[in-house]
Amino acid sequence: MSFHSFVMFAAMRTGSNFLEANLNALPGVACHGELFNPAFIGRLNRFEAFGMDMPARAADPLRMLALMRAEGGMPGFRQFQDHDPRVTEAVLDDPGCAKIILTRNPLESYVSLLIARQTDQWKLTHAKKLRSSRVHFDPEGFEAHLDELQEFYRYLNRRIQLSGQAAFHIDYADLQDIDVLNGLARFLGVEGRLDGLDGKLKKQNPDPISEKVENPEAVEVALARVDRFDFSAIPNFEPRRGLAIPSLVALRDMPLVFMPMQGASEQRVTDWMAGIGDLHERFDWRSFRRWRHGNPGYVGFTVLRHPLARAHDGFCRHILAGRFPDIRRALVKSYGLPLLDPEAPLGIEAHRDLFLGFLTFLKLNLSGQTGLRVAAPFASQMETVQGMGTFRAPDMILRHDRLETGLTHLAAELGVDAPPLAPEEDALFPLSAFVDDEIEAAARDAYRRDYDAFAFADWREG
Repeated sequence: MSFHSFVMFAAMRTGSNFLEANLNALPGVACHGELFNPAFIGRLNRFEAFGMDMPARAADPLRMLALMRAEGGMPGFRQFQDHDPRVTEAVLDDPGCAKIILTRNPLESYVSLLIARQTDQWKLTHAKKLRSSRVHFDPEGFEAHLDELQEFYRYLNRRIQLSGQAAFHIDYADLQDIDVLNGLARFLGVEGRLDGLDGKLKKQNPDPISEKVENPEAVEVALARVDRFDFSAIPNFEPRRGLAIPSLVALRDMPLVFMPMQGASEQRVTDWMAGIGDLHERFDWRSFRRWRHGNPGYVGFTVLRHPLARAHDGFCRHILAGRFPDIRRALVKSYGLPLLDPEAPLGIEAHRDLFLGFLTFLKLNLSGQTGLRVAAPFASQMETVQGMGTFRAPDMILRHDRLETGLTHLAAELGVDAPPLAPEEDALFPLSAFVDDEIEAAARDAYRRDYDAFAFADWREG
């Protein structure tokens, strides 16, 4: 098979900069960096390539892909899990585009990521400029990191397998093996070979994990909770799963499990369950199987929320609060939303206009027309429930506006008294203060599937 271009599928802190540098040392090979990173084009602080700027790329990313290929030789780029999904789909469907899949031990990559964020040093070319730091290891952050990597690599491998293609798998530990890198050159079909490895980039954190973190005991606790078969299977060909097992919340000694829908009273329901009995949280596959076998006939439930209210909750909690900086940057640079500093005061009219702009963005985002993947708090509830069904469909779907009644019914099924349900937290600005016909229409445009599938009326009619 002859290739016209290549894509390097990788994640942050897996050695992709080093691999790119060695590929660029091969005659005729040109790796153009992270061409479809939502925050820049190719490399940090660069916002133009091949005559296209950020808005042009957002409007037509496949044109940039075509322009890159038109330069001839063997061009390619790095594609991470949070880069433009339209490009990921296009190259996966193209057998003429060579697939390189770069992986690294996820524990190492997570700790390296923590250090890079703390020191703000993402590359090292001079050893004297090394910024070292011991970091605080977050077990829940690691599990989320692991779950995201598993989903990404499983998806890639399954798509490649189903299309009958082959990829060149390379691990971080193999990057120092010149014979392996020359084997990659053979795979790409280029004639040049490496005589030596790139000497500009230096390994930043060569110490063992125990010396890089200030709380090594937390690493042991996190690894003990990981399903080892899942942990080691990142580069294999298992089917993609539709539900994040660590998100489940169950009563330890009663047959009830909550399957949260982000943005629909997750914490209120979890606190309510804690009023009944001890909770079992942060499941992995093994621990959930044990719980399930100890609670035959268990009931699984989730909670639906009106799409407009859920979108506003996510907008306040994640976008205005600065918790999704990548999405904020894209909203400002590519979609023209004048988002202020998260700490800056915001009047109700400005809040209303920003939210309306965000709803307009969500319509494009949910339709696959932006350069950003859909974040869980903004995914359609129909798609989320269908994803749950690939694992285990919920027995009950409660409504947010009738949540107390639904939970009381669940408590009666368990034969226990229902504890009180905590009131909702007040939003910065309540929806009732600014919702109008334009806001209602924008929400319906963005979440038409949810309105139709779950028979939601306009929010003001609820």
